[in-house]
Amino acid sequence: MNTVTPSHRLALELNTENLNTSLLDNLTTAVVLLNKDLKVIYINPAAEALLETSDKHSHNLYIGEILLNEKQIIKPLKSVMDNGITYISRKVRLLKNNTSSMTVDYSASRILYQNETFIMLELQELDRSYNISRKEMLISNHETTLGLVRGLGHEIKNPLGGIRGAAQLLADELPSKELKDYTNVIIEEADRLVGLIDRLTGQYKKPALQKINIHEILERVYNLVIAETRGSITLSKDYDPSIPEITGDLGQLIQAVLNIVRNAMHALTESEKEISNPEIILRTRTVNHSTIGSMMHKLVAKIEIIDNGPGIDPDIIENIFYP
Repeated sequence: MNTVTPSHRLALELNTENLNTSLLDNLTTAVVLLNKDLKVIYINPAAEALLETSDKHSHNLYIGEILLNEKQIIKPLKSVMDNGITYISRKVRLLKNNTSSMTVDYSASRILYQNETFIMLELQELDRSYNISRKEMLISNHETTLGLVRGLGHEIKNPLGGIRGAAQLLADELPSKELKDYTNVIIEEADRLVGLIDRLTGQYKKPALQKINIHEILERVYNLVIAETRGSITLSKDYDPSIPEITGDLGQLIQAVLNIVRNAMHALTESEKEISNPEIILRTRTVNHSTIGSMMHKLVAKIEIIDNGPGIDPDIIENIFYP
């Protein structure tokens, strides 16, 4: 006769649809439930994304096989299991079993269920919070700068229009072609400055939204870059074919990706240090529970443009999106 232990019963209940499970599944905080042997009996979706594993794969795994830090995580968990005192740690750097690392705040609490003890481990990733705050700050600074540039651009374009109009009227009155050449220079320079202002201010164009396969975007860029580089740079593709269609403006997305790829091309060809085998990789992946702007999405598509160049100068990286 098979005996169902409290540990098994709790795991079954957590994997059964109910209000408590629904609440856990929708938390942005990573929650890991461990038995007395520090083996995983449940992780919520936020923990799956943070630890880069699944509830099924991690079930009954020793936590030390997922998080490799003995001093920072294993010893405190054993202490919590022994004495029952909740442990809280801030800004801890943890190493995952795939050798990547993360900075987290975490707490560990002992809980009792049907006379058996468990540990509830809660982790809040700080890297992600920092990146969100940094992106919000950059967006805010960019919008402020763009507002100033647009206001200044408007003030410049008004007199430029008057100068251009006056030059045209003057050209109509001039008898000599040589003199008209001077007015043509005034008109051409006025047009050039207006074009420059339009580029700096990013004149708004309503997106033509449609359903798009993101690999169609990358294939268009791939073919353009292959023609431009003519074999001087290796261009590789690493696609996830399971990514569903997205909604966007095909032309604007192609231009955005092409701009980034061309930046990578310039980094490889203009580097002070010669790069023996220059390469650019176009990669697509799905990411669970990712924040874009201020909104959390359960699933997003991620496009990566990876090159083996020198990287971006740390002194300018915060300002690369400014006009």
